[in-house]
Amino acid sequence: MKALELLSPAKNLECGIAAIDHGADAVYIGAPRFGARAAAGNSVEDIRRLCDYAHPFGVKVYVTVNTILYDEELESTRQLLQELQEAGVDAILVQDMAVLRLMNHGDSPHDLRSAAITGTVPMIHASTQTDNRTPEKVRWLRDLGFSRVVLARELSVDEIAAIHHEVPDVELEVFVHGALCVSFSGICYASQHCFGRSANRGECAQFCRMQFSLVDVEGREVEHDRYLLSLKDMNQSDHLEELIEAGATSFKIEGRLKDVSYVKNVTAAYSQRLNEIIRRHPDMYCRSSKGTCRYTFTPDLNRTFNRGYTTYFLHGRQPDIASFDTPKARGEFVGTVKEIRYDSFNVAGTTSFANGDGLCFFDEERQLVGFRANRVVGNRLYPYRMPQGLRPGVRLYRNNDQEFERLLSHPSAERKIPIRLSLRAVDDGFELNGIHFTAKHQQAQKPPRENIIRQLTKLGDTIYTCDEVDIPEDFNYFIPNSVLSDMRRQLVASLESQSNHGDRRNHGDSPHDLRYAAITSSFSYLDNISNHLSQQFYGAKELTAYELKGGSGPIMQCRHCIRYALGYCVKHGGKRPTWREPLSLVLGDGRRFRLEFDCQHCQMNVYAS
Repeated sequence: MKALELLSPAKNLECGIAAIDHGADAVYIGAPRFGARAAAGNSVEDIRRLCDYAHPFGVKVYVTVNTILYDEELESTRQLLQELQEAGVDAILVQDMAVLRLMNHGDSPHDLRSAAITGTVPMIHASTQTDNRTPEKVRWLRDLGFSRVVLARELSVDEIAAIHHEVPDVELEVFVHGALCVSFSGICYASQHCFGRSANRGECAQFCRMQFSLVDVEGREVEHDRYLLSLKDMNQSDHLEELIEAGATSFKIEGRLKDVSYVKNVTAAYSQRLNEIIRRHPDMYCRSSKGTCRYTFTPDLNRTFNRGYTTYFLHGRQPDIASFDTPKARGEFVGTVKEIRYDSFNVAGTTSFANGDGLCFFDEERQLVGFRANRVVGNRLYPYRMPQGLRPGVRLYRNNDQEFERLLSHPSAERKIPIRLSLRAVDDGFELNGIHFTAKHQQAQKPPRENIIRQLTKLGDTIYTCDEVDIPEDFNYFIPNSVLSDMRRQLVASLESQSNHGDRRNHGDSPHDLRYAAITSSFSYLDNISNHLSQQFYGAKELTAYELKGGSGPIMQCRHCIRYALGYCVKHGGKRPTWREPLSLVLGDGRRFRLEFDCQHCQMNVYAS
């Protein structure tokens, strides 16, 4: 049976607990430093508390230590890894191969994999920052001792299936929801080049969310001030079964900078989708953790932060994956503007509004205009100030749903582990689920079953719930309530002990005969070698990282193609371009970035001019 894992983000301890309560099978969280979201670091103590909360449910905690490291940081990284191991984390997400050396308890990857299999150290997962697109790369990572590989967001379901077919003995983790980086992860240097803030160091300045003009080699403007690298958000909620069949086992929600409302809503929505799949295929799939969730709200992905949704390249190249008009959240479509008065307007549609709702629309210049509904009367909205550019027929979106946020601001889910109780009389007392209690047998004066069941199932604020108690029909013994309470307490203590001391890690297969080896023997800035341990690992002659030396190649490599998005890809049946290439992206301050269309590999590269 295949265990399916929903992997949810945690900006902090509160978000991590919310993810678990709302159905996550695993949570990933940033370490105090060296995570690919520098603004989302957490103390080791908070990570320890998250592990303590997660493990009784069988939920795993993965910690991101997935930046490249400098030599002066290696010792503090070693200390951090030791602290995380002692905190009980289940896996470390890695980009820099120096971390393998820092975690290794021997001299080879065999020793590292053996230690992980026996639980001596956490498992190691290859972050998407290691640029995982091919079976060859995934096989290489597996042979280094990685138990899981997080695949590039850009892969199609067929490409995922091909990797699983070629390397079936490694877990594949895929992104299913959230923000999209336009460049292949791990090889984006635009932020470092422009602002001295390295994406490989967790400090991305979001170059791809900036406004550009597109000009040709003769200076003619093709597009003016548009967000040509800004993508919509991913949403694969309708395609989970395809990804499962392709070989994915872990389904990752993006969002380590998102708030707790986002985590609650998106986690619950995907958890319900996975449960639906399992209900249809109970003999094929199961969840990788324990517990059932009850919600006080109806999850709805349209009512949480989004820039519009796309399935990206799941089924090959799609024309409408970008959000050229805005990098901001537009939210859900709620109707069209119907009648406008001097201080209000009404909306055609069935949506209910609330005072304080955040709304937006695109004006005639394709600019996103946002405002708040100060007062709502039915479908008539009274803004604090009427927005300019609003006109009848405009499509209206809601990017802040006050009523939905109110629901999510309160406790909105409860997770319990269902248990079945079995009570039997034995020679010198009773057994409850195999736990022996010495007691004198006393014949009951009235039927004892109802009181016994009531007392044993008073599980209160524990994580357990019981709807079934097995008591033989001929059981007719009186058991005092004090004894029943003691039996219940000992049972809960036993269950908690089993949860806390059970095997928390997925041990995978036995170790391979491993060796350190690079895929290639020549190195460039794309290898991100930034410390002497990584240099030794690859057998490189020098450090190569762009952050240390710069580089002459592309600062971004994208599967997103502006020429295709504008309808001018001849390879895919588009119009013939009227411009003269090369094209360039131009920032408002005049900085230019040359575009290269690598049609052989169906890829767009961005160079710093």
